[in-house]
Amino acid sequence: MKNIIRSISITLAVAAALFTARLRAADIYVSAAASLTDVLKEIAIPYEKQSGDNLVFNFAASSVLARQIEEGAPADLIFSADEAKLDALQKAGLLLPETRKSVLSNTLVIVVPNDSTINFSSAKDLAGPGITKIAVGEPSSVPAGIYAKEYLDKLGIWQKVTDKIVPVESVRAALAAVESGNVDAGIVYKTDALISQKVKVAYEIPVSEGPAISYPLAVLKDAKSPDAAKKLAAYLESAPAEAVFEKYGFLVKQ
Repeated sequence: MKNIIRSISITLAVAAALFTARLRAADIYVSAAASLTDVLKEIAIPYEKQSGDNLVFNFAASSVLARQIEEGAPADLIFSADEAKLDALQKAGLLLPETRKSVLSNTLVIVVPNDSTINFSSAKDLAGPGITKIAVGEPSSVPAGIYAKEYLDKLGIWQKVTDKIVPVESVRAALAAVESGNVDAGIVYKTDALISQKVKVAYEIPVSEGPAISYPLAVLKDAKSPDAAKKLAAYLESAPAEAVFEKYGFLVKQ
């Protein structure tokens, strides 16, 4: 009888501990750039097991995420693909002070469908007659598109390719346009090209020549779970997370 009572007591204690752990667990709402989709989903698996928290992702172009937050959409942490979007949120007083940090960088590449016979010796070849449609993120708002325009401007060919540009809502949409064969080429991040089996890199823009790409993150001032969001932000700079970022082709900032 004593053994039965003891067994029941242990079972109840374990159940109580699990219940308490669930009460302490937080839902962390993460608004992240579309180019971070695959890598953050992989990072989330061990993090959720380790922390007990649940990561709820909202992936989109950084411009869309910033607009959503400005309009009151729930978010605990934002992970943008450029500094300008966080500049605007910070100016509006929407970021929790001293939580903003740039943690990653990336590289731009020109991609073409796998069956394309077009060869590139430089990005200037985009202005050639063999290219009629080029998919990029919207150059006025999407970070990948802004970076692409900045680079092509620097090369002196933006005006020559303007009529060929097919602006889309995110870098992943640019990748999809190339995968479908609806465009001749696209400018995306190297990390996006690496996850696709339907495109090939025709030209990789050297880091030394390309735009300064920055991925900053910050906890939101109105975060429902600020402490949990801070712990997640710290984990995203840890060695285990950095290893996953590097596996996907991101450049980790020290």
